Amino acid sequence: MADRPAILVTGGAGYIGSHCCRALERVGFRPVVYDNLSTGHRRFVSGALVVGDVADKATLARAFVEHDIVAVMHFAASSLVGESVADPQKYYLNNLAGTLALLEAMRAANCTRLVFSSTGAVYGNADSQALPENYPCAPINPYGASKWMAERALADYRTAYGFSSFALRYFNASGADPEGGIGEDREIETHLIPRAMMALQGHVDFAVFGDDYATPDGTAIRDYIHVNDLATAHVLALNLLLEGHGGGVVNLGTGKGFSVREILAAISKEAGRAVPHTVKPRRAGDPTYLVADASAARKVLGFVPAHSDLATIIRTAWAWHNKAHPLKNG
Repeated sequence: MADRPAILVTGGAGYIGSHCCRALERVGFRPVVYDNLSTGHRRFVSGALVVGDVADKATLARAFVEHDIVAVMHFAASSLVGESVADPQKYYLNNLAGTLALLEAMRAANCTRLVFSSTGAVYGNADSQALPENYPCAPINPYGASKWMAERALADYRTAYGFSSFALRYFNASGADPEGGIGEDREIETHLIPRAMMALQGHVDFAVFGDDYATPDGTAIRDYIHVNDLATAHVLALNLLLEGHGGGVVNLGTGKGFSVREILAAISKEAGRAVPHTVKPRRAGDPTYLVADASAARKVLGFVPAHSDLATIIRTAWAWHNKAHPLKNG
């Protein structure tokens, strides 16, 4: 075990981080999860776990030394858009100051390779069917802004301190590991697919926000990528950094979008019954299309999604939700 390179995975007890830990293990790395368990789940961790906050300098420094960390994957963050508007201080402290504290610990440990979990929210109100990485970033909420500021810090650390880092801008992470045991499980669920499934199970209500968009069925279109594909892309980025690549910024999407009604129809087909829902007016700031230009991921990372067809996303997500959130009163 000790001869496997150790990767510190902050937020590794969360949805995407836990899937990335499995991917790391499969290709011979030794993930060391660093998580304060505020939203993550201890049961999602199969290997080493250090319980701590990225703001805790002593615990963080000890983790680098005790586990001989060679690189970092950084997922630890707050990620609720609405909450970020109501409580921006929490987001700038967790997402920006937390990232700076991690970078300080990395410098002290002479560990300069980082894969950073960013977001398509850095693009703000972009409305595009093929959004490229060089599209001007203009985030419209503190969540997106905090991630964009962290990206800027990473760019400056590359220039000034010789860091190598990839900022991976996710579009809509979805699905679950078909081997089971991990998936989307949040105290407050705002994401479309899990919320629709939980509505089908009787746990929450579900609303379609706007059915008058200029799309074939009137509902907004988004780019969905399977979480196992996201994990694969992180490992590809990590390997490039370990080989001496300087890093950069890469979108992680498929380049293909699905509408809200297409998602609901796919869930209904998989579950055998319709998703109960209401239709409400559009939300301010929701663009018609938000789909990635995925060409840079192919060219730079050599990344091609293998599990992100809609049927696989829905099938694996539904299998997970049937275990995590059984039918209420069923």
